[in-house]
Amino acid sequence: MRVGPGLWPRLRAVQVYGANTNVGKTLVSTLLVKAARERRNWRTWYLKPVSTGPLDEADNSHIARHAPTVPSRTLFQFRTPVSPHLAVRLESTSLGDAPILSGVHAELTRYAAAGPGFALVETAGGVLSPAPSGSLQADVYRPLRLPVLLVADHALGGIATSISAFESLHVRGYDVTSVVLIQDEEYRNAEYLTEYFADRGIATTGIPPPPARLPDSNSDAESLGKYYEQVSASPAIDGVLQGIEDEHEARLARLGTMAEEAHKSIWYPFTQHQGRKAEDILVIDSAYGDDFAALTPTAAPSLLQPTFDGSASWWTQGLGHGSPALSLAAAHAAGRYGHVMFAGAVHEPALALAQLLLTHHANPRLSRVFYTDNGSAGMEVAVKMGLRAACARYGWDHTAKKVEILGLKGGYHGDTMGVMDAAEPSTYNARVEWYTPRGYWFEFPQVKMRDGKWVVESPAGLEGIFGPPREFGSLGEVFELQTRDASAYEKYITATLKDLRDQSRTFGALVLEPVVLGAGGMYFADPLFQHALINTIRRNPTLISATAPPPTSDPEDWTGLPIIFDEIFTGLYRLGHFNTSALLQAEPDIIANAKLLTGGLVPLCTTAASESIFEAFLSADKASALLHGHSYTAHAVGCAVAVESVKMLMGLERTWGGYREDWGGGKVWSMWSRGFVEQVSRLKRVDYAAAMGSVFVVALKDEEGAGYNSNASADVQRRLMEGTGGYRIHNRVLGNVLYLMASETSTPDTLAEVQRCLLEALEA
Repeated sequence: MRVGPGLWPRLRAVQVYGANTNVGKTLVSTLLVKAARERRNWRTWYLKPVSTGPLDEADNSHIARHAPTVPSRTLFQFRTPVSPHLAVRLESTSLGDAPILSGVHAELTRYAAAGPGFALVETAGGVLSPAPSGSLQADVYRPLRLPVLLVADHALGGIATSISAFESLHVRGYDVTSVVLIQDEEYRNAEYLTEYFADRGIATTGIPPPPARLPDSNSDAESLGKYYEQVSASPAIDGVLQGIEDEHEARLARLGTMAEEAHKSIWYPFTQHQGRKAEDILVIDSAYGDDFAALTPTAAPSLLQPTFDGSASWWTQGLGHGSPALSLAAAHAAGRYGHVMFAGAVHEPALALAQLLLTHHANPRLSRVFYTDNGSAGMEVAVKMGLRAACARYGWDHTAKKVEILGLKGGYHGDTMGVMDAAEPSTYNARVEWYTPRGYWFEFPQVKMRDGKWVVESPAGLEGIFGPPREFGSLGEVFELQTRDASAYEKYITATLKDLRDQSRTFGALVLEPVVLGAGGMYFADPLFQHALINTIRRNPTLISATAPPPTSDPEDWTGLPIIFDEIFTGLYRLGHFNTSALLQAEPDIIANAKLLTGGLVPLCTTAASESIFEAFLSADKASALLHGHSYTAHAVGCAVAVESVKMLMGLERTWGGYREDWGGGKVWSMWSRGFVEQVSRLKRVDYAAAMGSVFVVALKDEEGAGYNSNASADVQRRLMEGTGGYRIHNRVLGNVLYLMASETSTPDTLAEVQRCLLEALEA
């Protein structure tokens, strides 16, 4: 069972963090558990996940002495009294984060099963002290996202350390619900911190300092015992416990009403609301790694269950939810800039991102980067660029003739009006009143796995042109373009373009989703067809315009038509590579990137273009400029996050060796197990399967016809959401096509569990 946030209705659980070492965490913990058990008569438990030092000095031993009716436990004890990350080295052992996390979750679940109660989990050291693995403990425990009681620092400099500790927790998504600190008459930190946290809606409680230590151990224990008896009975400690109880009940109430309130006030995207009910809405409390923490009222004992984010949050998630590195990058840029206007200005994150992308695209055709806020807008810009460049070169007057685009059937480039027109008629645009198709869309062969065999299959009705399905020994063989015969494709493309030219149709750009066409149906295009389409246009400009100049040999200039790669979905390692140029053995003149660009944190899109396309907009007339933009163009937060995200993605390449090996070690591979894909493709109800990079697709048979309006995958989608073994999968479907998306950080263990769940759902 996967470990995620726990919310046990009958268990008030809180995690105690300290702003520093020696701030009195165990003192506060002892007071709270003692008062909870002896004053409020709550079932109470104390848990210390990791402790260092002699066993008789362990914090749970302290609890046992001064709150003997409270069960107390330490999960992992190290003898050496140093930081846990040093203790494991000195004792020649190791301890990863997962056993700590699962151990805490299991203990809390056991407590919750015993009935109504209170559990306190005490951390070690400060908020950012290292765990045994070396990970910061605030990151180790983040998947649990327990409410936090912060023990502030009462010593000199404690105001700074306390606020820093709070901000470290806050930026990681923790809820700090209360602050407690020892009162000190000399430094009087409590006065300042009370006001500071009150402005943030957090109550601060001061407690009397403990008695001075006595040289005689028995006398010292007796003195401390009297302190605990007196202070645990105080209104201050009772107020802290009441605050914990109130916040617990308020959290339950908020989660319990969110779906109904949302149902009344929110208009959801891509959703037919007729017939929908409040219970159809997924309430997400938080997200971390690959999972949502989703409300599951029927679950027991926790109301929250880990739910795999099967669409990678509409394809944006590449680095997992809750990445501290991305959060910190965003916070730094927000603090440094907020947002600054961009026309005629520059800031460091925007320049750094442009240079980073141009360097790693390693495409001599690309020299300029234009910023927009999302993929649809970025593709609007790409089409504007391509059409302007073509009209300028060929002398076309767009006011006198309709200038269209070339593309593939099933392609889709966004939901704004301009790029909607760059897609063929479909369910997406059928009811859009201003939609006007402006293009020609080629039929194309698709790559599929059927009955454990990779095939390239011709579109229905074109078998006589492209031939019968062709089998390949591996997916890698499909991408060995130099060994495959493209003559049939080239002949078909040439004949089609000649026919279009003879009809006096005018085309200003070729717009492609390379390799995988996303929203239209997750179609895996034969890369040889896309390669042949690009090359045919570039080598034969007269197929576009009878007066076209001959092909240019300049590697930085476009010829025939500007080639636009819509890599909103497939770019930046979605398919295992920085871009798709190596897979198609062709480089675009314009490329748009979004989705993985910012690791799923904030919206941002870049459209990179060649210098020759940039020059088509140069003029003494301002109206000839690329008059496109929005208020948040190149917003500093997005650019800074994107720089961090892209660098992190590049650093992940070295971690994918096992996935590559599973698929034969070539340039084409998937994070989804090869054996799993083969197994799915052989199932009775499956038409075909496909996988590449982090993408997995399964198309289900539908006697009434495939497509977006099919309901063939609805029952599988429902079973995945119902889950098995306490684990659910949230996913989106495209008619009869069900797809799953891993993060680029997903582990083999995680994906093995997802694969198991999907097989169960498909075989049910």
